[in-house]
Amino acid sequence: MLNNLLKAIYVPDHEDPLVALSKTTHLAVGAHQDDIEIMAIDGILACYQNADQHFTACTVTDGRGTPRAGAFENVSDAEMAEIRANEQNKAAEIGKYAAQVQLGFQSHQVRQPDFKGLADSLDQLFSHTRPKIVYTHNLFDKHSSHVAVALRVIEAIRRMSPETRPEKLYGCEVWRALDFLPDEKKVLFDVSAEPDLQSALLTVYESQIAGGKNYEQAVIGRRIANATFQDPYQPDQASRISIAMDLSPLIRNDDLSVPEFTRALFKALETQISQTLAGLLGQ
Repeated sequence: MLNNLLKAIYVPDHEDPLVALSKTTHLAVGAHQDDIEIMAIDGILACYQNADQHFTACTVTDGRGTPRAGAFENVSDAEMAEIRANEQNKAAEIGKYAAQVQLGFQSHQVRQPDFKGLADSLDQLFSHTRPKIVYTHNLFDKHSSHVAVALRVIEAIRRMSPETRPEKLYGCEVWRALDFLPDEKKVLFDVSAEPDLQSALLTVYESQIAGGKNYEQAVIGRRIANATFQDPYQPDQASRISIAMDLSPLIRNDDLSVPEFTRALFKALETQISQTLAGLLGQ
């Protein structure tokens, strides 16, 4: 299993892979190439050119099922997998990641409840990184592969002994924004810094942008919109904000089920809306 993990690692500065992994303070686990750069920009910025903090990215699937159009319309699945892997490694170079791991699973495997390959690989990854902060997909994401990855991340962390688990686990925005959450349930990351870097990390994915998905404009626009629409009663406190849900309760309490956790978030939203309406209706 370790040999398979080592084969999947790209280290931008050519350091020994295990040494690079051991430096990790911030780890992101995403389903597809470019998910990391969309959802984990807080960790990337925190570690960028920082001698004391180091960012590692793990991409779970191989990119074969990517929608494609334009110049990439006739690219085969095998060719697309190679293109997307190279784009992800280029992003790791631009962002100065400690390491980039690409596990190469297929999306349909990840979505199978009884598929153990991903959780086993994540066991190895966590044992060699021991990160303080982990970013993954949020549990309300509308892409089923994203939710599946988040569930496997939770499973893998729960296999760890309590004293070795990350301090924080965040579920981040990709295929569903989280601005609808009650403010007390949001984790707000000020990601105003390094705007040129943020764009470079997204435009490196030419196969997506030229292939019909302009993620760079959409993602930067969401971050700007999050900052502007966060507080209707105050001037903007940041020029860009990324929002996450705090999944840490799920790695502190193994008896807390994922459905129970998500129901509590929905209940908090329902309560907030009901209280606002009741007050304005004089009820």
